[in-house]
Amino acid sequence: MEFRHFSEDDYEALCDFLIELNRENKDHINWNWARFEWMYEHPEFDKSSINAIGLWYDSGKVAGSAIYDMYFGEAFCAVLTGYEDLYPEILKYAALELKDDSGLGIAICVENLHEIEAAKQAGFVKADQTETIMKIEPDRTFSAMLPDGFSFMELDFEKEDLREIQWLFWQGFDHGEDPAEFEAEFEKTKDLKLRIRRHFDPHLSIAVIDPSGKKSAYCSMWYDSRTDYAYLEPLCTVPAHRGKGLAKAAVYEALNRVKRLGVKTVYVNSDMLFYEKIGFTKDRHYTFYWNK
Repeated sequence: MEFRHFSEDDYEALCDFLIELNRENKDHINWNWARFEWMYEHPEFDKSSINAIGLWYDSGKVAGSAIYDMYFGEAFCAVLTGYEDLYPEILKYAALELKDDSGLGIAICVENLHEIEAAKQAGFVKADQTETIMKIEPDRTFSAMLPDGFSFMELDFEKEDLREIQWLFWQGFDHGEDPAEFEAEFEKTKDLKLRIRRHFDPHLSIAVIDPSGKKSAYCSMWYDSRTDYAYLEPLCTVPAHRGKGLAKAAVYEALNRVKRLGVKTVYVNSDMLFYEKIGFTKDRHYTFYWNK
């Protein structure tokens, strides 16, 4: 085994690891290659700390990893089948190197008894904090009508104005509706380069445009041809147009598109009632264990 601190050169190898990890069973589907890619290019993700991510290589491929989730203090730890004896070492590394002032929390599938026992042996204690993965099978054609005057468009981040994209997300994720407040914050970051995700597919990036031409809702899905699933991230609607079925229509449009690609299951990291109402069901449950 060879231990490495993560660098840009390890990006594809880590994605390959996450794809293989979720191929045989989906106990780690809460952390998949798409979630890693979404986080990695998120504006709030501090790349200056990426070398803290730990990788354990065997014969040129990643067999185990410890990845912090956006910030230090929460992490994901896993190994491929056949490398279970490596898991305690990865836990120890994460507890030392990925903690914050409150310690370290990791989410473990409630059915993964081996990892739960290893976490307890390493001093992690079960907490009330939980995480849920929901799923839907795109085995039919989904239909949801947009209101009159609204339409879909593919949102290609490389071709769009950064200010418009940020304004959509600013409103959609409830940072406020005051343009002046947004502009003040945008001015602080306007010189930052828009981060483009390596496996981004604009065909699966669906925006809803209102009658005036403004972006009102957004849904994106992530798919790799080596998998049989897609991952939904993010989904939002600006407050002025909520309650009109825009998010549902965007999700259904995206579901129809991944269905044509052969996707068998779509996952989302959420337990929101909204997803149940549009056909998702709760699939896997995760409990956090903390090392203080």
